[in-house]
Amino acid sequence: MRPFEPFFRNPHLLTIAGNYWPRRLDLERFPVEARLFPTEPGVQVLVHSQRPTSPPLADLITVHGLEGSSDAGYARSLAQAALEAGYAVHRFNMRSCGGTECYSGRTLYHSGQTGDLLEVIRRIRNSAPLFLAGFSLGGNVVLKLAGEMGEAARDLIDGVTAVSTPIDLAACVERLGRPSNILYARRFLSRLKTRVRVKERVAPGVFQLDVLPRVKTIFDFDDTFTAPSFGFGTAANYYATQSSNQFVERIRVPTLLVQAKDDPLIPFEVYERAAVARNPNVRLLAVEHGGHLGFVSKSKPRFWLDQVLVQWICETRNKLSAGLVS
Repeated sequence: MRPFEPFFRNPHLLTIAGNYWPRRLDLERFPVEARLFPTEPGVQVLVHSQRPTSPPLADLITVHGLEGSSDAGYARSLAQAALEAGYAVHRFNMRSCGGTECYSGRTLYHSGQTGDLLEVIRRIRNSAPLFLAGFSLGGNVVLKLAGEMGEAARDLIDGVTAVSTPIDLAACVERLGRPSNILYARRFLSRLKTRVRVKERVAPGVFQLDVLPRVKTIFDFDDTFTAPSFGFGTAANYYATQSSNQFVERIRVPTLLVQAKDDPLIPFEVYERAAVARNPNVRLLAVEHGGHLGFVSKSKPRFWLDQVLVQWICETRNKLSAGLVS
């Protein structure tokens, strides 16, 4: 794989650049099909699918991060690279994301909500191989799903990639609360509060808006809204039960983790404590610089991450075809 030469060495500049750098997705060459998938009574999730110009070599489902959607830059540029390589791409929106609050029943979404994704996989899966690519919070979802399924995942999933993933939710929420990350924390919290207000407009009585002024941090939000909504009780219990680090050891399909050591939102120590090294199915690609989802290269092509993920998917697919992966 091509070594990563960062456009910046400052992790915050890389994080911001990764978020705002223009990304191309050719909608004329690869038309988009928007589909709503029912996942449980009263809940539908939105998926934007695109297909290559020839029969697809495999299907790739992307899963966005916290307060993201299928329109996130990293999802769009990876879709372009994968489509050009011959893969069908399905950009998955977590429930209530992508403007779907009216389709999500009486809940929003959470970091370990694997049931919706599993249902979409079952609907999309055909005779072609199927891969997952999760970004940030979406990485936690795909890793947790693969670990939950264990051996059974082999029947549905051929490979998993997870990028800039908060595999220890408690540690990452603590890191997000540090003064150096105040801009990210404020942005996430503002968007989450807006989502609660939108949800209350389309489904009155779900949330108590009068408590919003007292919610000052992501922990407060999870303790007030996320955890009670999904039956976790408290934010601490939510983080303890839904972090993917405790599921990594059970993963039985080829898995690639991509993580920058200077990620401002994720302490790299969480990867050193996890069972990554003990699982032969899991590979950790750690780079010195990259920030959070900020893998912008100083040389073209700019989006190093897209090249890495597509190359890994191609290599894994070839190994599967040759019977080199059991």
